[in-house]
Amino acid sequence: MKIKIIKNRSDIGAGTRGSDLGIDAIEIAAINQGNEFFHTHLFQDVETHNETIYNKNTNTFAKRIEHVVEQCERVAEVVKDNLEQGYFPIVLSGDHSSALGTISGIKAAKPNSRIGVIWIDAHADLHSPFTSPSGNIHGMPLAAALGVDNAECQTNEPGDITAQFWNRMKNIGLKGEKIAASDLIFFGLRDYESAEQYLITENKIKHYEVAEVRYRGIKICVDEALNQLTNCDSIYISFDVDSMDSDSVSNGTGTPVPIGFFANEIKEIIDQFLQSNKVCCIEFTEINPLLDNKGNKMAETAFEVLDHIAKKIG
Repeated sequence: MKIKIIKNRSDIGAGTRGSDLGIDAIEIAAINQGNEFFHTHLFQDVETHNETIYNKNTNTFAKRIEHVVEQCERVAEVVKDNLEQGYFPIVLSGDHSSALGTISGIKAAKPNSRIGVIWIDAHADLHSPFTSPSGNIHGMPLAAALGVDNAECQTNEPGDITAQFWNRMKNIGLKGEKIAASDLIFFGLRDYESAEQYLITENKIKHYEVAEVRYRGIKICVDEALNQLTNCDSIYISFDVDSMDSDSVSNGTGTPVPIGFFANEIKEIIDQFLQSNKVCCIEFTEINPLLDNKGNKMAETAFEVLDHIAKKIG
């Protein structure tokens, strides 16, 4: 299948600046290795709105939501167009809020399909403006994709304007929920809040912790996940680099968490899912070279994974 690299240099949904530079850092990693990856594959740049970061933020429960909505809509349109043209989109994003755009774009391109989501991440990203302790929207994409507010755990009063933008987020691409909770599976989850735990428990959302994957084996865990997604027509994989072990890789991401996966484990997990022939899109996100304590190590590691899986796809 023909790969198209989608470059989405947006970090307005994050709490720390710099993930917009992650795509360039990956390209530099390729150049330094003498790898022609970015000359080999077609690519498309998504328009961004990063200058809005300089605007005074007046919303503490969903920061810059009006611009994050626009960015997700742009990403959704690009992903939809490329899927309809027969490409396999590999989306390189700044912060993780844009994953909502990717999921919405997949659903818009496949409106009658059931979409499974493999979320490889240290964090659950299941907050809403009604529950978020930080107001950073990179912690909210899955709640929007599921179409949930989690009013049962509400701690914030975001106001009418924020609620209107939030409803717009939940209806990007097509109206209504994009995925079912039963079709969402986490790998590497280890840092989340009680409001997110509530949704995970209430909806029986499957999640594989790092220790479980290592103890039981990657193949067994992936096979179980694929069995759960048997009725899904397509699978989207979202790879947040903070799913990897910050001590062994680097701190080059907005919210590094120790005791994570190693690069070889990430490659093997994605390899196993690719063998199902259901994966239609993969996203890489949250590489922040400004926070890297080992030069450009996080981007180099992400590129190692990217180059590996692209060869499997192509």
